[in-house]
Amino acid sequence: MKNWIEAARLRTLPLSLCGIILGGLLAKWKGNFDGIIFGLSCLTTILFQILSNFANDYGDGTKGTDNELRVGPVRAIQSGAITQQSMFRAILITVFLSLLSSIVLLWYAFIPNYKSEFFIFIGLGIACVLAAIFYTMGKKPYGYMGLGDFFVFIFFGWVSVLGSEFLYTKSFTWDNLLPASAIGLFSVAVLNLNNMRDIESDRISHKKTLALRLGFQNAKYYQMVLMNLPFILCLIFLLIHQKEFVIKLDSWSSLKPFLFFILFIPNTIVRRKILYTQNPKDLDLYLKPTALLALCFSVFFGMGLSL
Repeated sequence: MKNWIEAARLRTLPLSLCGIILGGLLAKWKGNFDGIIFGLSCLTTILFQILSNFANDYGDGTKGTDNELRVGPVRAIQSGAITQQSMFRAILITVFLSLLSSIVLLWYAFIPNYKSEFFIFIGLGIACVLAAIFYTMGKKPYGYMGLGDFFVFIFFGWVSVLGSEFLYTKSFTWDNLLPASAIGLFSVAVLNLNNMRDIESDRISHKKTLALRLGFQNAKYYQMVLMNLPFILCLIFLLIHQKEFVIKLDSWSSLKPFLFFILFIPNTIVRRKILYTQNPKDLDLYLKPTALLALCFSVFFGMGLSL
C-alpha cells in the first residue's frame, strides 16, 4: 500500500485542484455554486491526476528515463517496488474509475435539461484520459516532443477552470480566459521547473522537453514569464470588471478582489532564487513552493471575487 501511495504522488494533487477551485469560486461570484458539483469535480480531477502519475511512472520507467541520474523521489517501476504489469493494470482500473466519476458528475450537472452539453463533456473527459496516458506512454508520447507545456496549459488551465465553471453556470464568457490562462501558466511553471531539474537525465534519455530545447538559461527566463504573467492577466480581468468594484482605499470589501497580490512578494523571492540557481538539481527545492503559490493564487483570487 505504501508503494502505491508513493506512486500516486499525493503532493501533485493540490496543483491539479487549482483550476477546479478557481472555477467553483468564479461560479460562486456569479451566484451559481453547487457543493455536489464541486465535490464530484474534485474527485474526478484527483482520479485524472493519479491516472497521469501512474501513466508517467509506467512510461518513463519502461523507456528508462527514470534512472540513477534523475533527481527527486525514486519512482515505483524504477525501483522495482511495483512491476510493469501491476502498474498497467492499475492504469486500466484508474481509467475506469475516472470515466465513471466523470459520468456521474456530468449526469448530475447536465441531465435532463442539457443533454447536448452532457455528450460534449463526455468527449472532453475522454480527451483528459488520453492526455494523461500519452504524456509519456506510447511510441510517440507528446511529453518527449516538447509539447507537455502546451497540453498542461490547456488542460490544467482552460479545461479545468472554464470547464468546471461551465458545470455550474451552463455559460461561457471570453473574459474568463484570463484567470484560466493564469492558472495554466502557473501549472506550466511547475512542469518547467521539474523539466529544468531533470534536464541532464532527459538529455541522455532523449526526452526533448521544452526546457531541454530552450537550454537551461533560457528555460529560467521562460520560468520568469510563467510566474509573472498570471498577475498581469488577473489584473486585466479586474480592470475589465472595474465597474463592479468601486475601489475605495478605506474600504476593505472593495479591495478584496486584489487579495491575490499579497502573493507577489513570495513569488518574487522564489523567482529570484530560481533565476540565480546554477545547478539544475538544486531546483528541486523550489517545486513545492511554486506549486503552493499556484494553489494560493487560485484560492486568493477566487475568494477575493466571491466573498
